[in-house]
Amino acid sequence: MKPLPRNSTATDRRLRAASAPPAPASELALIGEFLERLWAEQGSAKLTLDSYRRDLEGLAGWLHERGSGLLGLEPRDLHEYLAERNANRYAPRSNARLLSSLRVFYAQQVRRGAIALDPTAALASPKLGRSLPKALSESQIEALLGAPDVGTPLGLRDRAMVELMYATGLRVSELVGLPALAVNLRQGVLRVSGKGDKERLVPMGEEAQHWLERYLAQARPQLAQGKSRTALFLGRRSEALSRQQFWSLVKALALRAGIDPGRVSPHGLRHSFATHLLNHGADLRALQMLLGHSSLSTTQIYTLVANEGLKRLHSAHHPRG
Repeated sequence: MKPLPRNSTATDRRLRAASAPPAPASELALIGEFLERLWAEQGSAKLTLDSYRRDLEGLAGWLHERGSGLLGLEPRDLHEYLAERNANRYAPRSNARLLSSLRVFYAQQVRRGAIALDPTAALASPKLGRSLPKALSESQIEALLGAPDVGTPLGLRDRAMVELMYATGLRVSELVGLPALAVNLRQGVLRVSGKGDKERLVPMGEEAQHWLERYLAQARPQLAQGKSRTALFLGRRSEALSRQQFWSLVKALALRAGIDPGRVSPHGLRHSFATHLLNHGADLRALQMLLGHSSLSTTQIYTLVANEGLKRLHSAHHPRG
């Protein structure tokens, strides 16, 4: 297959992947069995299992074109597959995630005796630089929060969602997955189910709570259309919003606010929440609890963001900067 051009985008790669030959039914069954065992043994989150499924189905379809299958994978096949992905501009982080998926899969196949040797064992993961999260400035956040038309039910919902995400630092999957019963307006907290179904209580803050109360009183009953719905945030057809729908919503609000949509994402709101808290003196341990990170080292990357901001401030204003 001809490699994608140098200026290809993530959307181009998704379209290329969608047009690739599907994996045969036998391979799909093998992948399904792997995921069921993994869920039973480790209780892996749905998003993790979905990621493993995509990675394995992509490789299985590629191998099927070459007359092979997942259990017949040779190291040279994997080298060729990764070389093709590199030619199609897949990022090192994407390839590292793919290798992680394959290692989990093949480790399980070795344990159950389906294969004798793990074909990924001798392959090193690509080296990844420590990437700094992209956070919006506080003025950009204000512009984004002011973008929804709160005179409409959907606009009021959008304002409540963006306010809540910036005020709490929720992951987008946590935000769209919130049930209405997760909200405690009297105490001003949310009960959030995070990665690995770990629950945590997250304070909302007065401003986010104000917009959430308005949404619940004025907009949600209209969006529910008299039906009983468990999801907190609803679409125009009373359905729960998906991550993709919220992604599109945030991009549209950024455009309306005069912000480059390429710089804005739902995850960027989470980064902005964490960075702005640190800039205003928040404790790193408290931030870890709010973000739902299992390890403090994951949270510490935000201190790098704060330090980068201080360096830019020094460079811009110090006479010898």
